[in-house]
Amino acid sequence: MTDAKKPMAEANRISAMLNTVLGAERFPVKVDELALEYSHQCFAGSPIDKVQGEDLDGFDGLLKANKTRSKWLILYNSATPSEGRKRFTIAHEFGHYILHRHKQDLFECGNGDIETGDNNGRNIETEADLFASTLLMPLDDFRRQVDGQPISFDLMGYCADRYGVSLTAAALRWTEIAPKRAVLVASRDDHMLWAKSNMAALKSGAYFATRRNAIELPMDALAHSHNIYGMGDITGRAQSWFSREPSSMPITEMTRAAGQYDYTLTLLLMPDAEWQRPQHDDEEAEEDTFDRFVRNGRYPVR
Repeated sequence: MTDAKKPMAEANRISAMLNTVLGAERFPVKVDELALEYSHQCFAGSPIDKVQGEDLDGFDGLLKANKTRSKWLILYNSATPSEGRKRFTIAHEFGHYILHRHKQDLFECGNGDIETGDNNGRNIETEADLFASTLLMPLDDFRRQVDGQPISFDLMGYCADRYGVSLTAAALRWTEIAPKRAVLVASRDDHMLWAKSNMAALKSGAYFATRRNAIELPMDALAHSHNIYGMGDITGRAQSWFSREPSSMPITEMTRAAGQYDYTLTLLLMPDAEWQRPQHDDEEAEEDTFDRFVRNGRYPVR
């Protein structure tokens, strides 16, 4: 039986190799070429033989073995308008190949499986996303781009351009190293499509269980259709989003249209996280009791 591989450790191992060969200014990662060359070099008996785009119906990415498992194929949806999304999809499927190919012969990944914050738990789609974001946006380099800079969607756009990913992927990556509690929300028609809280926010009860519920945006949210201010930044009361927050707790709300995806991104920032696990950039957190509840879909009562 093959031991389970850790997404961050595997991606960081490949990144270290790329740093040695290509240097620090090697971005964006040519992930299609990397998947082909790396698999042939390291797994010659069962490599990725082809990476190509097709007009896929019903899913965004696919990893498939031939009958003898001697070759693997990665497909991505060529109809996707975002080149960053295509790149992330290839990295996601490459992650399945590195991490999970011994478990099954076919991986079909839909829109909700790739590059979203919809799942705070640990499953193979979450692991493939973590591998992809770590490979495309290594935290050591990401920190160098954002340290000392005030957070904004313009800064996230700069990171998206550097790494060849979408604004969504860059913003999700930033929440992982945010110095404050941070929640990223994607919404359409005044309802949340998905939401991702960083660990500090999750531990303090600032999260939305969007997988199980249809959740409407607060009426005074910048992204709500009733709000005349529309896109931009604003500071208000955290209680408008999270009812259990104290009345004095401020919240900074930033919004930006993600036009290629036809949804709006909202970044919520709150100070003074009550708990945050110390963790180095190249380590993966150990799962505790709270994490197991979240992974199993049993969010604590707020």
